Amino acid sequence: MPLELGVWRIDKKLTQVSATKLAEEARLEELIEQDIRGLIRDDLMVIGRQVRTAHGHFIDLLAINSDGNLTVLELKRDRTPRDVVAQTLDYGLWIDRLNRDEVFRIFAEYQKKYASGRPEVALEAAWAERFGGQLPETINESHELLIVAAELDESTERIIEYLVEYGVPVNAVFFRVFKDADREYLTRAWLRDPTETQAKSEEAQARHKGKEAWNGADYYVSFGQDDQRNWDDARTYGFVSAGGGAWYTRTLRQLQRGHRVFVHIPRVGYVGVGKVTSVARRAEEFTVTKEDGSVVPISTMPLKAKDMFHDSGKNDLAETVVGVEWLKIVPLDRAVWENGFFANQNSACKLRSRFTIERLTERFGLKAAE
Repeated sequence: MPLELGVWRIDKKLTQVSATKLAEEARLEELIEQDIRGLIRDDLMVIGRQVRTAHGHFIDLLAINSDGNLTVLELKRDRTPRDVVAQTLDYGLWIDRLNRDEVFRIFAEYQKKYASGRPEVALEAAWAERFGGQLPETINESHELLIVAAELDESTERIIEYLVEYGVPVNAVFFRVFKDADREYLTRAWLRDPTETQAKSEEAQARHKGKEAWNGADYYVSFGQDDQRNWDDARTYGFVSAGGGAWYTRTLRQLQRGHRVFVHIPRVGYVGVGKVTSVARRAEEFTVTKEDGSVVPISTMPLKAKDMFHDSGKNDLAETVVGVEWLKIVPLDRAVWENGFFANQNSACKLRSRFTIERLTERFGLKAAE
């Protein structure tokens, strides 16, 4: 059950801001459509609104993520809580069977109905602009179901908890509105940790389809050495980075504190394993701790990458850095590589290869729990 949230205004004394409801739930639907990255999750893009299913019902919002997988967002509206869970599961069955052409058709219809005045583009072009790179050839390999509500009764929360434990890709996200004079504030809380539920559901769906699942913690990072980044700098100051355009930097934003990263240098091999300590930021904003305990910008430290800050200030090209605490690192001449290891051109992606994880854990002398 999500924690009860209270909001107070600080003046000469504390004044509690009263909770209220949006005049219409359709307004919340519009707000999520306008800023799904901020209100729900950064790696989502809306591709459908009021999507008619084969059974004559309508999905409030349909989104696609950076892996090409789908997310259903269903607002509670006036239905009883138990009814909305059943309805959302019914949508899941329908979504699971959508093929590539049907997803493209949904996006085309969405543009015609809800993007009037803007030029229509193909889903590949919209996805490339939003996430960079090319839309995966195979999409909708897994999906997730989100119930959007102001509140749910306890029995419905128990039902969702039960479904999550068995790998059903369902979760609930709660929005509360607080009104202070003529200003309104929107707050959000999740029923279950979205990273945890995503990992459980991906594992169950992958098992169902005979594919390897993500373990919810491990990521692959491709560290392309050039004049903008150098492995010796990364080893010394604790970071991974990418730059040169949105396609290279966007995937680094998936990395959150506590995630484990296996770092690969193309044509060299795996050179390090570490845990993320700070999320993605521009290189000029990244700080390091010196031996005397002082915290300084990395730009003040001696670096082997002479052009690390060459594109500073350029949103699309600037070097993006993620802080890492190294568990094991090796120099380039001791890089680890075996036939069958996973490698990918993305700067970061979920590492699903059990063989790669197990062999690197052994080769780097890590404990399985690290």
